[in-house]
Amino acid sequence: MESGLFVFLLRAACATALGLVMAGAVAAAEPSSTASGDEAAGRQRVIEPEIERREIGTPRIDTEDFEVGAYAGVMSVEDFGSNAVVGVRAAYHISSGFLLEATYGQTDTGKTSFELLSGGAELLDDSERTLSYYDLSFGWNVLPGEAFVGRKRAFNTALYLMAGAGSTEFAGDNHFTAVGGLGYRMLANDWLAVHADVRDHMFDSDLLGEKKTTHNIEACVGLTIFF
Repeated sequence: MESGLFVFLLRAACATALGLVMAGAVAAAEPSSTASGDEAAGRQRVIEPEIERREIGTPRIDTEDFEVGAYAGVMSVEDFGSNAVVGVRAAYHISSGFLLEATYGQTDTGKTSFELLSGGAELLDDSERTLSYYDLSFGWNVLPGEAFVGRKRAFNTALYLMAGAGSTEFAGDNHFTAVGGLGYRMLANDWLAVHADVRDHMFDSDLLGEKKTTHNIEACVGLTIFF
């Protein structure tokens, strides 16, 4: 009797243990199945954005620091009117913000109001009416930036200030000259630049009988190349 009860209890214990093991296995399998279902649903909910890629062209500017070119414009010589002026320039860029520039220019002046009103008196010979100058100036790029032409093209630009000194040959004499002004430079491509400048060439003159400081304003445009 006791042996039969023992066998019965042993069988009941084994059945209970087997049932617990199977229940644990089912419980362990259910989260995995749920997670897989969530991942699949998440993949279905992801929206891949359709972004149109565009190519961007970065400016290719020569690393050379030297710049040479020519310019032309108008120069107003005090008491002698406004006339065409031409010249050449050469610059060395010390850094992205500073440069040294040498210029040489020439203009043929007209007659003064005194000569026009006197009816024949001439203060200067024809050979003395040519004004030529050379100077060395220090430049500062105060406002570097970009200029946009249309929606797809942009050009590197800079507004710069210039100050320097040199010599002016006029009316048979050489005059020490102080120079100051400003300019605007735009890079058309990686080696060509367009300039627009306004400068004042100041020197003392007593040509009309009274010594004074004359202001001779020059406005010009020009082209330069980097090398």
